Amino acid sequence: MSSPVLMRSDIVTEPVHILFVIDQLCEVGGAERVLLNTIRLLPKEQFRCSLITFKIDLSFDLFQSLPCPHVVYPIHRTYDFSGLRALSAMRQYLKQENVQIIHTFHETSDLWAGPICKLFRRCALVSSRRDMGILRTLKHDIAYRALHSMFDLVLTVSDQVRQFCIKEDGLSPQKVATLYNGLEVRNLTVRNGFSDLRRQLAISSTAPLVVTVGNIRPVKGIDVLVETAAIVVRHYPDSVFLVVGRKSDKKYVEDLEARVTQLGIQRNVRFWGESDDVPSLLRSCDVFFLPSRSEGFSNALIEAMACGLPCVASRVGGNDEAIEEGRSGYLVGCENAIDAAERILRLLGNPTFAKQMGNRGRKIVESKFTAEIMIQQLIGHYERLLAARRN
Repeated sequence: MSSPVLMRSDIVTEPVHILFVIDQLCEVGGAERVLLNTIRLLPKEQFRCSLITFKIDLSFDLFQSLPCPHVVYPIHRTYDFSGLRALSAMRQYLKQENVQIIHTFHETSDLWAGPICKLFRRCALVSSRRDMGILRTLKHDIAYRALHSMFDLVLTVSDQVRQFCIKEDGLSPQKVATLYNGLEVRNLTVRNGFSDLRRQLAISSTAPLVVTVGNIRPVKGIDVLVETAAIVVRHYPDSVFLVVGRKSDKKYVEDLEARVTQLGIQRNVRFWGESDDVPSLLRSCDVFFLPSRSEGFSNALIEAMACGLPCVASRVGGNDEAIEEGRSGYLVGCENAIDAAERILRLLGNPTFAKQMGNRGRKIVESKFTAEIMIQQLIGHYERLLAARRN
């Protein structure tokens, strides 16, 4: 345990114990990265963090060395023997630990672990909501409405998600705040190993490179990217659309590959797979394209903007809170490959304008979406919760 520190009140006290709870750490997605970065960046003299999860995949390097003490309580179903065993273990954990804030991520943590922990410990309960309910079932919708008063604070990744939670979950607007994802911008400024990207792809030094980043499943709209690519290659036959991400849905990937073959654009659409150095890869490309069908707030989008790439994104979720239409990027209708192709062609045909757009996007990230801003705002939320509980 950390040694006592002097807080602003001049009273010697222990760092505040924040318990983070997330359903699983089995995919390196936006929520997982934000959670682990948050734990790493919270000031240690002020906060002591711990983590509970119900499943972990240690084949991912990111999860092999977590930034705080963690416990895994395996659960098959929340209301079978494994759920009861996890409930008992969490109760014992909370009896031993002076947890003051519980911060949950995803449905099982929100609706099962969070309320249980709060009943045992009676501390502040914070929920992070990161999407427009795309993974919810009817029972989730009912439970979120039934338990809405149990949450002391709900943090949403965009204003669109905030409005969704207020409307669908019956939350008081005063209890819901937008907390945008933040990037460590200084880590995105150097190329590290992708100078030979074009050689690896066997394409010329002048071939246009359009990139997207995201684990490959239907919600990410990679099929729309394929149709967009088929239009763009009519004008730029050597252009390449690079898909960076894990093949999360095998059947969907097979359908994509079949469509690419049917369109005869196998050399123009490449599935790169996962990458440990996405920023360097982004900096080797010309345009970023995000064709998602749903987003809460896209880490990949602001990462591309931070790397100075002009961006074309579907007008869903919080994308229009990151992009200033026509200035720092373009927004297009969801599923609209024709409009997406037109915007990409406009950028490829005017490199000077594309560079200016990319520069404006980078400045937006530096002013609104940095890790420093995110952490300072989160600390402010935590401090207000703690102050309210003391009064």
